[in-house]
Amino acid sequence: QVQLVESGGGLVQAGGSLRPSCAASGRTFSTYRMAWFRQAPGKEREFVAAISSSGGDTYYSDSVKGRFTISRENAKNTVYLQMNNLKPEDMAVYYCAAPSSKSARTMTTMSGYDYWGQGTQVTVSS
Repeated sequence: QVQLVESGGGLVQAGGSLRPSCAASGRTFSTYRMAWFRQAPGKEREFVAAISSSGGDTYYSDSVKGRFTISRENAKNTVYLQMNNLKPEDMAVYYCAAPSSKSARTMTTMSGYDYWGQGTQVTVSS
């Protein structure tokens, strides 16, 4: 059993930055990959970024590559998403995700994750 709690969203102007975080509990944090997804109103949830258990491998959607950076501090049981040069199309609820033992072995799709946080709102004004 894993619990995930996101925080650090907010309202920024286009071109600004935010760094939401996701605190995990319930099992050894360092043993599982983590990811960020987002969901805008009227849209399906989409992949944003993922990071391996060690932090050695990262994956990004094309829409955020070069602007967002996922990282983790295993000693703090926390994963971060540094978001720079935010655009109005980035506006969404951002969700942290973690796999269970039964999750598909994929880093970049929802089937790879069974635990989800409550989400944190990111609003970008133009």
